[in-house]
Amino acid sequence: MPAERLKPGGPGTAEPAASGLTPEEAFDALYAQAAPDLVHQTFLLTGRRALSREAVERAFQQAWQRWPEVAVDADPVGWVRAAAYEYALSPWHRLRRAHKHPDAPPAEAGRRGQELLSALLELPPPYRRTVLLYDGLGLDLPDTAAETEASTPAAANRLLHARTVLGRKDPDLAEPEELHRRLNALVAEEPMADLPAARAVRTGSEHRTRTWTRAVVGVTAVLIAMTGFTAVTAPTRYVPVNAPGETVNGVPVRGGPEKLRPEDVELRDRLRSEPNPGPERLIPVAG
Repeated sequence: MPAERLKPGGPGTAEPAASGLTPEEAFDALYAQAAPDLVHQTFLLTGRRALSREAVERAFQQAWQRWPEVAVDADPVGWVRAAAYEYALSPWHRLRRAHKHPDAPPAEAGRRGQELLSALLELPPPYRRTVLLYDGLGLDLPDTAAETEASTPAAANRLLHARTVLGRKDPDLAEPEELHRRLNALVAEEPMADLPAARAVRTGSEHRTRTWTRAVVGVTAVLIAMTGFTAVTAPTRYVPVNAPGETVNGVPVRGGPEKLRPEDVELRDRLRSEPNPGPERLIPVAG
């Protein structure tokens, strides 16, 4: 079993996409070279073996879908690694019962290996990923920052914080050399992953692409049909609807003064025609 499984997959590993190979041969070579190591790396991020294999397989399916782009990438392994890490660290996996709890570390790892894995899993995912890329794989700080979609100062702060937290668990882990050695020792004890063949991954990628294409075409056709039906059946002008008359009951009696009787009308006219009615004592007399 190799002593260092974290090393493959770093920058500059583009040999599988060399000229002279068919796309299928180049993909199969890249898969054979990088897939086992990526599974072990992803296990350090998640602590879940099934999820690690699923993430790597899904990442290679994406790579085959975009193979013209991946084949000419300066670091095709890094391209697949970034896709696998993104999928593995998705928070949606916490809702899946199969991946709810981490798996037990390999029995051969011993107490120190189990403590290291537990300490890693307690770190926030971005910090965990930064430690794995920088102290595990040996990427430089700018490359680590780029892959984690952070600025270089932010990546440096994450790295220092993660080392401080790991150092509280075990003072030896505060040293980068010891942390790198322990990470490699941990994955060296992990059994080889049972991965599907490269051809099966390519076939699964093509099947997934066809399925999504058919789904998109079907949804588009349904939308076009619904739009056409609406355009044909929709009225061309507004036609007001006249509601039929109905008998209204229960309306209260109209309020206000009662209708004047003839004698009331006569009295009103007299009052209006005599501006100073009443007894003479009420009429002011000029003195």
